[in-house]
Amino acid sequence: MGFRMAKRSSAKPMIGIYSGSGCGKTYSALLLARGFIGPEGKIGMIETEAGRGEAYADIIPGSYGCESLRDNFGPKEYEKKIKIAEKDGIDALIIDSASHEWEGAGGVLSMAEANRANPKIPQRQIWTQPKVDHNRHFILPLMQTPIPLVIVCMRGKFPLIEFKDDRGKKQMKKSEVPVPIQSDQILFEMFIHGWIDDDHRFRGTKYTRPDLRDVLIDKQRISIETGQALARWSAGDEVKPKDSGIIGDVLAMIERADSKAALKEIGAEVKSMSLVAADAERARAAYIAREKELS
Repeated sequence: MGFRMAKRSSAKPMIGIYSGSGCGKTYSALLLARGFIGPEGKIGMIETEAGRGEAYADIIPGSYGCESLRDNFGPKEYEKKIKIAEKDGIDALIIDSASHEWEGAGGVLSMAEANRANPKIPQRQIWTQPKVDHNRHFILPLMQTPIPLVIVCMRGKFPLIEFKDDRGKKQMKKSEVPVPIQSDQILFEMFIHGWIDDDHRFRGTKYTRPDLRDVLIDKQRISIETGQALARWSAGDEVKPKDSGIIGDVLAMIERADSKAALKEIGAEVKSMSLVAADAERARAAYIAREKELS
């Protein structure tokens, strides 16, 4: 057949969302899915959270279907559910949550621990089959599914990180940014990923393309409109960023800075604002220009 011309619409988005308990990753995923596929599309959820994923059935327009996983969260069990979703004609699939595939009963860590307890399995082979199953029966089906949108929800944890105190002594503290409970490599497979903070806002940590920052906007809550914007982007349309309404004031603040110290304070304030990508880039360029003028 030969090569064909690449087109953006062939790049099916897989979105990773993670957070601590109660921050709204499941609800955010459902809103994103509904906006992406429209009011008539079929949302399917592979639900592992003892039924909690069904709590929004009467809130999400058009509701959604569920396939529950209980007791055994091995990679092959997830693969079976993904195949059911494909057979049922699901338009947007939500995995809630993928953390069970890693640390749940029958999951990857459980498989490795069972191997460790088996005297017939050499130490060097403890992780071999669990990793093969993880990649072959969980990651690969997610990557190759024809379902137009896949959203992978994961539990988040806040690891301890090292820092130096005022005396230069090494100390440990809990990170303010969570990491997903899953394999270290899973985020590499995501089109976009980020976490949900305590105010239910999306905090983007990876965007495959810069213009996707205008779709899932950092420090803003995910909504049905977010899903609609993602659908337009996936169809190859331009997604025009919403005017934040404050970029003019931001540029004026930067221009008025009369010292490097004042400019630095303004820069810190601007970083805390929820600017869309285009406005953030304009502010960054203005900051650099003003910094040179003050040198």
